[in-house]
Amino acid sequence: MSNNAPQPININLELGEKEAEGIYANLAIINHTPAEFVLDFARIFPGVPKAKIQARLIMTPQHTKSLLRALKENLEKYEKSFGEIKVFGEQSGREFGFKPPNEISEQTNVTES
Repeated sequence: MSNNAPQPININLELGEKEAEGIYANLAIINHTPAEFVLDFARIFPGVPKAKIQARLIMTPQHTKSLLRALKENLEKYEKSFGEIKVFGEQSGREFGFKPPNEISEQTNVTES
């Protein structure tokens, strides 16, 4: 009897000193084409009308979906360990920053007269 289960792959990851510092982002802009997703991460400050993109990730749709699943699994593990993450300002009418999907859809609904 053969075992067809995939074997775990060990990958030796190197983390450079600059990358280890990380970046802070409080704004994400996501665009896509049929072939790729582009995730731009920026840092904005109140009262400053300009923001610089700090990092850009370009991924295939398949990798983007895998990332979404991994984020969901890790959020569930986090909340199981530390409690529910509260999203503040959902009714604040924010013009920028990370937004929950329901807040984005509410702002983009168009009504016809």
